Amino acid sequence: MDVDTRLLRYFAVVAEEGNLTRAAERLFVSQPALTKQIKQLENVLSVRLFTRSRAGMALTEPGRILAEQVPALLEGWGRILRETKNAAGRTERVLRIGYLASAANEATQRIVAEFARLRPDWRVEMRQATWSAPAAGLASGDVDVALVRLPFPGQDDLRVEALFAEPRWVALPTAHPFATREVISFPDLWDEPFVAAPAETGRWRDFWLATDERDGHPVRIGAVVEQPDDWLSAIANGYGVALAPRSAARFYARPGVTYRPVNGVSSSRIGVAWALADDADPVIGDFVRCCLSSRSPHMDAGL
Repeated sequence: MDVDTRLLRYFAVVAEEGNLTRAAERLFVSQPALTKQIKQLENVLSVRLFTRSRAGMALTEPGRILAEQVPALLEGWGRILRETKNAAGRTERVLRIGYLASAANEATQRIVAEFARLRPDWRVEMRQATWSAPAAGLASGDVDVALVRLPFPGQDDLRVEALFAEPRWVALPTAHPFATREVISFPDLWDEPFVAAPAETGRWRDFWLATDERDGHPVRIGAVVEQPDDWLSAIANGYGVALAPRSAARFYARPGVTYRPVNGVSSSRIGVAWALADDADPVIGDFVRCCLSSRSPHMDAGL
C-alpha cells in the first residue's frame, strides 16, 4: 500500500486543529480541497479517521493511533530525504536554490556572486518552481534554500527571512481600456476576470487575487495557470487581468501585456527560506547571509 506523504501531512494538521477551516487556513489550501484529501486518505487506508459534526473533526480510534505515529514518521522521512539529497549536493559541491518567477529580482545576481566569492569551490544551481508549488521545492526536499514570495504554504514549518517588499501592480491586455491610465484604483478591477494560480495553493493564490482587500466583493476567475509563460499568454489573449509585483514589468515584458501601478492594494514581499534542520549548515548559512546583506535599506520597517 502506497500513501502519499502529503496526505499524511494534511491529516496531521486536521488532527491537531480538530477543525477543517482552521486546518485549511494553516495549510494554505481551500477547505473543499482539504476535505477531498482527507477522504482520499481514508479510502486508501480503508478506515474512517474522523467523525464529523458541527463542533468539528473528532478522531476515531484508528485516527487517534495514526495521529500518534504520523508526526515522527513525517519528521523521519523528511530528514532522510534532506540528508540523502544534501549528501549528493555536498559531494558535488552544489547548492540547490529554488525560486519562483524572478526570484529576488536584480538582487539575485548579487546574491549568487557574493556566495561565489565566499565559497569559490561551490556552484549554485537555480531551480525554478511552478506556481502550484509556491514553497519552491523546499517541502519536497528538492532544494536546499528557496527565494520565495510571502506568504506561501508551509512557511510556519520553515525558517523564513523577509528580504524586501515591492508594490503590486496589475498586468492587463494592452487593448484593455484601463491600459491607458497612469494609475488604476483597485476597486475598479473588482469586476474584472482574473488569471489565477491553481486552487490548491490556497492563501497564496488568494494573496495574488487580493481576496482580503475586496471588501467582500467576489473574485471572477478567467483562467488558471501554473507557469509564467501561460500567465502572460492568458493575459495577452484577454482571459483576464492579474496582480503582479512591480518587477514583472521588467522581467516579464511581452507584446500585448501592459503593466500599471495600482492604488488600494498592499505590497508583495520576497524572502529566503530554508529547513529548520539546516540552521547549523555552514553553506546554507553563508547563502542566507548573502541574501540578508542584499536587503534594501528602504525595505518596509514592518517586515
